[in-house]
Amino acid sequence: MISMEVTLDGGKVITAHLNGKTIKTDQSVRNGGGGTAPEPFELFLASIGTCAGIYVKSFCDQREIQAENIRIIQTVEFDPQKRVPSIIKLDIRLPSGFPEKYRAAVINAAELCLVKKTINFGPAFEVFTSVG
Repeated sequence: MISMEVTLDGGKVITAHLNGKTIKTDQSVRNGGGGTAPEPFELFLASIGTCAGIYVKSFCDQREIQAENIRIIQTVEFDPQKRVPSIIKLDIRLPSGFPEKYRAAVINAAELCLVKKTINFGPAFEVFTSVG
Protein backbone atom coordinates (compact mmCIF):
# COMPACT_ATOMS: atom_id res chain seq x y z
CA MET A 1 0.00 0.00 0.00
CA ILE A 2 1.13 3.56 -0.70
CA SER A 3 0.05 6.30 1.68
CA MET A 4 0.25 10.03 1.02
CA GLU A 5 -0.84 13.07 3.03
CA VAL A 6 -2.35 16.04 1.19
CA THR A 7 -2.38 19.44 2.90
CA LEU A 8 -4.35 22.58 2.03
CA ASP A 9 -1.75 25.31 2.42
CA GLY A 10 -3.64 28.55 1.84
CA GLY A 11 -5.00 30.15 -1.26
CA LYS A 12 -5.34 27.43 -3.88
CA VAL A 13 -2.02 25.76 -2.97
CA ILE A 14 -2.42 22.06 -2.24
CA THR A 15 0.62 19.94 -1.38
CA ALA A 16 1.12 16.18 -1.54
CA HIS A 17 3.63 14.70 0.93
CA LEU A 18 4.96 11.35 -0.21
CA ASN A 19 8.10 9.41 0.72
CA GLY A 20 9.83 12.49 2.14
CA LYS A 21 9.06 14.58 -0.95
CA THR A 22 6.59 17.40 -1.42
CA ILE A 23 4.66 18.07 -4.59
CA LYS A 24 2.99 21.47 -4.64
CA THR A 25 0.08 22.38 -6.85
CA ASP A 26 -1.72 25.67 -7.41
CA GLN A 27 -4.40 26.94 -9.70
CA SER A 28 -3.71 29.35 -12.52
CA VAL A 29 -4.45 33.01 -11.92
CA ARG A 30 -7.51 32.74 -14.18
CA ASN A 31 -8.77 29.92 -11.91
CA GLY A 32 -8.28 31.94 -8.73
CA GLY A 33 -4.82 30.76 -7.77
CA GLY A 34 -1.40 32.34 -7.82
CA GLY A 35 -0.01 30.28 -10.68
CA THR A 36 2.98 29.32 -8.49
CA ALA A 37 2.96 25.61 -9.32
CA PRO A 38 1.38 23.24 -11.83
CA GLU A 39 -2.33 22.56 -11.55
CA PRO A 40 -3.21 18.99 -10.47
CA PHE A 41 -4.45 18.08 -13.95
CA GLU A 42 -1.17 19.30 -15.44
CA LEU A 43 0.72 17.01 -13.05
CA PHE A 44 -1.55 14.15 -14.06
CA LEU A 45 -0.73 14.72 -17.72
CA ALA A 46 2.98 15.13 -16.95
CA SER A 47 2.95 11.83 -15.07
CA ILE A 48 1.88 10.03 -18.24
CA GLY A 49 4.63 11.44 -20.46
CA THR A 50 7.36 11.19 -17.86
CA CYS A 51 6.38 7.63 -16.97
CA ALA A 52 6.58 6.60 -20.63
CA GLY A 53 9.88 8.49 -20.81
CA ILE A 54 11.50 6.53 -17.98
CA TYR A 55 10.59 3.24 -19.67
CA VAL A 56 12.01 4.45 -23.00
CA LYS A 57 15.16 5.66 -21.21
CA SER A 58 15.58 2.32 -19.41
CA PHE A 59 15.14 0.46 -22.71
CA CYS A 60 17.86 2.56 -24.30
CA ASP A 61 20.18 2.26 -21.30
CA GLN A 62 19.94 -1.53 -21.37
CA ARG A 63 21.11 -1.49 -25.00
CA GLU A 64 23.64 1.32 -24.59
CA ILE A 65 21.70 3.53 -27.01
CA GLN A 66 22.04 7.30 -26.52
CA ALA A 67 18.69 8.64 -25.31
CA GLU A 68 19.46 12.32 -24.79
CA ASN A 69 17.96 13.42 -28.12
CA ILE A 70 14.75 11.41 -27.76
CA ARG A 71 11.71 13.56 -27.08
CA ILE A 72 8.14 12.59 -26.33
CA ILE A 73 5.48 14.97 -27.60
CA GLN A 74 2.22 14.40 -25.77
CA THR A 75 -1.06 15.77 -27.08
CA VAL A 76 -4.50 15.52 -25.54
CA GLU A 77 -7.84 15.71 -27.31
CA PHE A 78 -10.96 16.37 -25.24
CA ASP A 79 -14.51 15.08 -25.47
CA PRO A 80 -16.50 18.35 -25.65
CA GLN A 81 -19.59 16.92 -23.93
CA LYS A 82 -17.86 15.09 -21.06
CA ARG A 83 -15.03 17.65 -20.80
CA VAL A 84 -12.46 14.92 -20.18
CA PRO A 85 -9.67 13.61 -22.38
CA SER A 86 -10.85 11.32 -25.16
CA ILE A 87 -7.39 10.43 -26.49
CA ILE A 88 -3.86 10.99 -25.28
CA LYS A 89 -1.17 10.61 -27.93
CA LEU A 90 2.52 10.04 -27.24
CA ASP A 91 4.76 10.74 -30.23
CA ILE A 92 8.19 9.33 -29.42
CA ARG A 93 10.53 11.38 -31.56
CA LEU A 94 13.68 9.43 -32.26
CA PRO A 95 16.87 11.06 -33.50
CA SER A 96 18.25 10.21 -36.92
CA GLY A 97 20.51 7.23 -36.61
CA PHE A 98 18.32 5.53 -34.01
CA PRO A 99 18.45 1.77 -34.78
CA GLU A 100 15.48 0.93 -37.00
CA LYS A 101 15.22 -2.56 -35.47
CA TYR A 102 14.29 -1.00 -32.09
CA ARG A 103 11.53 1.39 -33.18
CA ALA A 104 8.64 -0.98 -32.37
CA ALA A 105 10.36 -2.08 -29.17
CA VAL A 106 10.56 1.53 -27.97
CA ILE A 107 6.78 1.79 -28.37
CA ASN A 108 6.39 -1.45 -26.42
CA ALA A 109 8.61 -0.06 -23.66
CA ALA A 110 6.48 3.10 -23.40
CA GLU A 111 3.35 0.93 -23.22
CA LEU A 112 4.70 -0.59 -19.96
CA CYS A 113 4.18 2.72 -18.13
CA LEU A 114 2.39 2.09 -14.83
CA VAL A 115 0.49 5.38 -15.04
CA LYS A 116 -0.95 4.39 -18.45
CA LYS A 117 -1.77 0.89 -17.21
CA THR A 118 -3.52 2.34 -14.18
CA ILE A 119 -5.70 4.55 -16.37
CA ASN A 120 -6.47 1.64 -18.69
CA PHE A 121 -7.54 -0.66 -15.85
CA GLY A 122 -9.47 2.05 -13.98
CA PRO A 123 -9.03 1.50 -10.25
CA ALA A 124 -12.00 1.95 -7.95
CA PHE A 125 -12.12 5.12 -5.84
CA GLU A 126 -13.42 5.33 -2.30
CA VAL A 127 -13.89 8.84 -0.92
CA PHE A 128 -14.90 9.20 2.71
CA THR A 129 -14.40 11.37 5.79
CA SER A 130 -12.94 10.69 9.20
CA VAL A 131 -12.21 12.85 12.22
CA GLY A 132 -8.82 13.21 13.83
